[in-house]
Amino acid sequence: MAEIYARPRFGQPREPKNRVDPGSRLVGVLDFATGSHVRAVALLMFCAFLPGFFNIPPIDRDEPRFAQATKQMVESGDFVDIRFQDDVRYKKPVGIYWLQAATVETASALGLPRAQVRIWLYRVPSLVGAIGAVLLTYWTALAFVSRRGAVLASLMMASSVLLGVEARLAKTDAMLLCMVVATMGALARVYLSWQRGEDPVHPPWTWPAIFWTTLAGGILLKGPLILMFVVLTIGTLAVLDRSAAWLWRLRPVWGLTWLLVLVLPWFVAIFWRAGEAFFADSVGGDMLSKLAAQESHGAPPGVYLLLFWVTFWPGAALAGMAIPAVWRARREPGAQFLLAWLVPSWIAFELVLTKLPHYVLPLYPAIAILTIGALERRVLSRSWLRRGAAWWFVIPALASLAAVVAAIGLTRQPVFLAWPFVAAALIFGLFAWWLYDDNRAERSLLNAVVAAVFLAIAIYGVVLPALTPLFPSAEIARALRNVACVGPKAAAAGFHEPSLVFMTGTTTLLTDGSGAADFLSQGTCRFALVEQRSERGFVQRAEAIGLRYNVAARVDGYNISQGRAVSISIFRSEGTE
Repeated sequence: MAEIYARPRFGQPREPKNRVDPGSRLVGVLDFATGSHVRAVALLMFCAFLPGFFNIPPIDRDEPRFAQATKQMVESGDFVDIRFQDDVRYKKPVGIYWLQAATVETASALGLPRAQVRIWLYRVPSLVGAIGAVLLTYWTALAFVSRRGAVLASLMMASSVLLGVEARLAKTDAMLLCMVVATMGALARVYLSWQRGEDPVHPPWTWPAIFWTTLAGGILLKGPLILMFVVLTIGTLAVLDRSAAWLWRLRPVWGLTWLLVLVLPWFVAIFWRAGEAFFADSVGGDMLSKLAAQESHGAPPGVYLLLFWVTFWPGAALAGMAIPAVWRARREPGAQFLLAWLVPSWIAFELVLTKLPHYVLPLYPAIAILTIGALERRVLSRSWLRRGAAWWFVIPALASLAAVVAAIGLTRQPVFLAWPFVAAALIFGLFAWWLYDDNRAERSLLNAVVAAVFLAIAIYGVVLPALTPLFPSAEIARALRNVACVGPKAAAAGFHEPSLVFMTGTTTLLTDGSGAADFLSQGTCRFALVEQRSERGFVQRAEAIGLRYNVAARVDGYNISQGRAVSISIFRSEGTE
């Protein structure tokens, strides 16, 4: 039964809160930003997702798979079927491909040259999704904490390692996060209004409209996964409250009708085109196969908990200290909703054998809001958990060391341009650690967020683009662009990464050494891209058919998807320049 008496919200301070040192410039910025919603949104729009966004080449394997399938949609004009070269790609619905295609088509219409092979255009939906997720975290958090707390929760999300990675990859996960946060934010407002006994006769239409629309968007992006978060949350709350009467406020009849209007047309179209193949591949071949160790990504329960301390840095340090306070507040309506969002789905992910770090990303906003709720109450743990504050310095120290060592090992260059940003990240991380106590948790978090910004600039903006051996496909594509003949065609033997197809063209033939020799013999302006392990087969077949060829170039690099060094020779038929 809904409670009608006044009750303090989870995250609402129980006593007047002493401000941190007013001389702190970071706190001053926060004070100014939280003066209005417009200022808060303006601050959150400056998320540190742009460093590296434009100049990091395609990262194998998922990103170029999505991008290449989108590119083939644009090339063919077929926006129903999803293919990678001649193979169907039915693991995910069409949503992300439509968003990427719209971006590429718009860029082409505006006159951007070679728009179809610019990977950053395919990343734009992820960038929009990441920024949208940060802003929607702010909107969702306002139902639980103060405006100041909502900004801090959003900054925690914006600076998290995992969201920073997904914002720079042309995949579904950042945009899915955006849909999930919007869906759960609307659901939270409906639930909390019921708990407070507000407006029981004429519930507003705004929240149900947001809920059902973004739920449909999530289904078009990644199938039924978003339904898992919603169903587990609702089911948990229904058990704890012994009632689910508040669900009628979601206008389920009209909402389900609207959802079907949004999602059914494409599902009907793909069924008409491919029959049961899409549902067999997406549900049986992709979703259900994750119950086993799919694509060698199997791991035991507890792995997500271990990864959390890195993937949710810098917020993870405070999240650990908030656990005791969150447990004590678990039956308050706000905390109960957030825990219902977080705990059942987290357990489900831990039990599934296939594990990838980004699977739990849609649960991180709940953690951020719970953490800030404890921070606002000034009830963060004073026990040994406070030692976790050192994590604010340890992560940038280890990440910076790994980046510099990788740069020296792969390129024999120390990447001096990254060092000032590395130093700044270390300094602010050290400040966050030193300044931490219960009265300065907010100030420490702000310093940690700045450390994350500088670390992102160093890693994504400077170090990764400099590690050219990690991106052999980009070097091969650059070599083929510089040839004198018109319309070069390529065949690859031994190196079949999706990034190569995306960067060298949809018609690139993936074959073995013998097939590459046959391909080269069929005309001029042809190039065989033969990895060292396939050269013997290429040479033997070339001798057998009397093929005369030259070595145009050799690309040495590292295949990050297979974890091994590669050496790729670019052979051209004799007479080709």
